[in-house]
Amino acid sequence: MTDQILDPLDPEQREVATLLDHPVVVLAGAGTGKTRAITHRVAHAVAQGRYQASATLAVTFTTRAAGEMRRRLAQLGVRGAQARTIHAAALRQCQYFWPQAFNVEFPRVAENTFALVARAAHQVLGSSEVALVRDLDSEISWAKTSNVTAARYADVAAGRAVNGATPAQVASVMTHYEKLKLTEGTVDFHDILLCNAALLAEHPDIAAQIRATYRHFVVDEYQDVSALQHRLISLWVDGRDDVCVVGDPNQAIHSFAGADAGYLRGFGAEHDGSRTVRLVRNYRSTPEILTAANRVLRVRPGSPGALRPTRGSGPAPVFQGAADEATEADDVAAWLKEQHAAGVPWQEQAVLYRINAQSPALEAALTQAGVPYTVRGTERFYDRAEVRQAIVEVGRAAERQPDAEAVEALESVLQGLGWKPDAPAGQGRQRERWESLSALRTMFVDEDDRRDNDWSVADAAGWVRERAAWQSSPVARAVTLSTLHAAKGLEWDAVAIIGVREGMIPFVLSQEEPALSEERRLLYVGFTRARRALRVSWAASRGTATRSRFIADQVTGPVTVGREPRSASSSRSRTCRVCGQRLTDAAERKLGRHHDCEVAYDEALFEALRAWRKETAEEAKVPAFVVFTDATLQAIAEAAPTDEAGLLRLPGIGRSKLERYGKAALDVVRGHQA
Repeated sequence: MTDQILDPLDPEQREVATLLDHPVVVLAGAGTGKTRAITHRVAHAVAQGRYQASATLAVTFTTRAAGEMRRRLAQLGVRGAQARTIHAAALRQCQYFWPQAFNVEFPRVAENTFALVARAAHQVLGSSEVALVRDLDSEISWAKTSNVTAARYADVAAGRAVNGATPAQVASVMTHYEKLKLTEGTVDFHDILLCNAALLAEHPDIAAQIRATYRHFVVDEYQDVSALQHRLISLWVDGRDDVCVVGDPNQAIHSFAGADAGYLRGFGAEHDGSRTVRLVRNYRSTPEILTAANRVLRVRPGSPGALRPTRGSGPAPVFQGAADEATEADDVAAWLKEQHAAGVPWQEQAVLYRINAQSPALEAALTQAGVPYTVRGTERFYDRAEVRQAIVEVGRAAERQPDAEAVEALESVLQGLGWKPDAPAGQGRQRERWESLSALRTMFVDEDDRRDNDWSVADAAGWVRERAAWQSSPVARAVTLSTLHAAKGLEWDAVAIIGVREGMIPFVLSQEEPALSEERRLLYVGFTRARRALRVSWAASRGTATRSRFIADQVTGPVTVGREPRSASSSRSRTCRVCGQRLTDAAERKLGRHHDCEVAYDEALFEALRAWRKETAEEAKVPAFVVFTDATLQAIAEAAPTDEAGLLRLPGIGRSKLERYGKAALDVVRGHQA
């Protein structure tokens, strides 16, 4: 007899699905079918009567992943199980049980905390500069996910840099931020988890009700949980055996947000009788791509962490240096067009990069080359006003005439909303609205083509509502542009990764452990997004291709690129006083040299200047960068000026700074030279 649930699984996936009497830890490498394993686990347990579907909670960390899990469970005949993000599950519980615990409704969740952090920063630091507020917002987020209160922050913040603000100042901003939320009667994203944990820990009767509601747990992406999330999940499970956690330490790339892969690695030790299953058969990528990915991670073939290919052979990954970023972008555009000409659809191609600032040059090159693209990270499809309105109108059409043909009914709705087959001229909101409605129409037409029988608008209304609940968005017929972080969990036939050079990957601020190893894992994640074709490139630095150390053993040929970089047209360009070539960013212009052009300077003087700056900033109760930035201090240490005229010659020091801090800075220099 055949088993439609278990038969499609490989031996390791089958073990995950059938191990129902023990806590299970699944170490699932990229592309090894972890979602298939855990959804089939739930379906098998429900089919065997071991799980009650409504008592099952599958926890994910993105709305898209939760929707995909619900979709797959529905295909396996399981519709009552709950698949939610951890925040959505926690919010649902808080909203239901908060009135029972405190006789008031749960507070409103603040949609955007940036303004609150800005107000707190202005009160404490006298500044609400955007970069400072952004860094403070991120640091508050890290502290809360790591269970670090304002009172404890200064004790645990050694080595953390927050735009020049001292740990004491950051702690004070945190305190003021909490007061502002209390005044407004709001909670933030992280408070949802804190409040849910408090309900479970401090109200035994409520905890008993929650644990009676959810008795079977599956938790995806466990390498990305924070201390707070791990604590909440432990309170939900409450020591029971019926829990399965899934993750991959080799894809742990979110420590900056408080994630700690140690909770995945240590889960088995926390749960007696646990079993560990390792998924290593990769169903996504060709052997050539997996070999390159394993080499990035420095994993030997056949070792426990090495991915094993199941697909046939494909082209070798391409590694290519370019004379400059503009040339690199042009070359990538040409490669994408070659892939498309060879039969790879636009939507099956992607370009990945380390930071969003790399996107504009790429977008310009793709526009010039006529390559359609979409940038990942914009508003979710089903949250767009025009899409919501169209779905509502389809529902009303179904109520009026349920047997009407689905596509005809949708087109009538679209015409009523002002949609026309031809795209409007230009860009902007009008074009975006047209693209959204066109994508919805394409969804309907594609589904209609797949069906053998007539499709009524009543059926279509239910179908589209279900896809909205799953966040199953239409795929744009365009190349995806995305950061490496945002690309995790996705895959394409052809992937280009740009900017794989020193200072970008690994990032300039991540040159020491453990951040350096996380940068290596981030590039590994990028490699494993590709199914068949992979292109890795970097732009030269003043004629020399400073390729990343992570790929140095995979690149053959000369390091120097033959073509000269394009001439710069920016009036802000300056030349390096060491090599004479163009400077490219503000920090380099302030130093008067490139970051990697070595200039001997007295490190002891630099540290003395930093100590003076810290004392001066604390006395004035301002962030350290208000006095001088690190780049300015380094420039002072290199030039070692002996008078005010020498200070004024350094970029970043004007009359105002000279009058306020010049004499004291010169005293430090003279005292060090004495």
